[in-house]
Amino acid sequence: MRHLHHTLAVLLFVFGVQTASLRAQSKPIDAPPVMNSASVVKTDAAVAADNDMSIGEIKRKMGLLFYPMVALSLLTVVLIFFNAFTIRQGTVVSDAFMNAADALIRKQDYLGLLAVCNRRSECVACVTSKALDFATKNPTASFDEVREVTEAEGSRQASLLLQRVSYLGDIGAISPMMGLLGTVFGLISSFNHLSQGSQAMGVASGVYEALFCTAAGLIIGIPALMIYAMYRGKVQRLVSELESASTHIMALLAAQYKRAARSAATRQAFPPGGHLGPEGAA
Repeated sequence: MRHLHHTLAVLLFVFGVQTASLRAQSKPIDAPPVMNSASVVKTDAAVAADNDMSIGEIKRKMGLLFYPMVALSLLTVVLIFFNAFTIRQGTVVSDAFMNAADALIRKQDYLGLLAVCNRRSECVACVTSKALDFATKNPTASFDEVREVTEAEGSRQASLLLQRVSYLGDIGAISPMMGLLGTVFGLISSFNHLSQGSQAMGVASGVYEALFCTAAGLIIGIPALMIYAMYRGKVQRLVSELESASTHIMALLAAQYKRAARSAATRQAFPPGGHLGPEGAA
């Protein structure tokens, strides 16, 4: 009797398991959502619109700072090409001018050298022209005074060279700050919308758009600083060559000054008429 009860219990358990399995198999399975071609095309169009990086889209994301950034980028390109053509060896010190100046100073043809300086645009020509112009207009000036004028003009020419490339350094410092300013404006606007009950997704989108200003500032500023560093080293080398060339010309002029002073002393001591000068008479 006990075995019969166990057998009936096992049969009831098996029957219950099979019934539950059949019910599970008979239950309809939820079909996956069917996407028609229209929805697929719509999704692709939305993704393409999100990834659109046209000029108009960038302008919308950057806001009012778009035009200042464009102006800085154009100015950077102009300065790079301008410095590439003006900061060269031939525009500071040239071998042709130095050879001509050396020959004319040895001949004491200062007017001819002044004419050569006026025809050329090198920095060393400007320095030499300033010194000769001062010496011809002030015949009684000493050589130390002429040298001071030359050093002052050389310092001015070196400052002009450094000033040309310093604008690139200024752009490299201003561009990231301006981009950061645009980003701060965007963050202020985004959190203002959040305080008014907007969704966090909209705030994230606003922050995403605001960061475009910082990216634009860095894209402009980093190349400007790199090229500024390159041009600054080149200018320092050219300034050293300008100082060397100016020193060489001043040494030639000093030798001619001493030669002229000795000639004047000789003529004073031994005049052409055969009479001794004041020193010889004494």
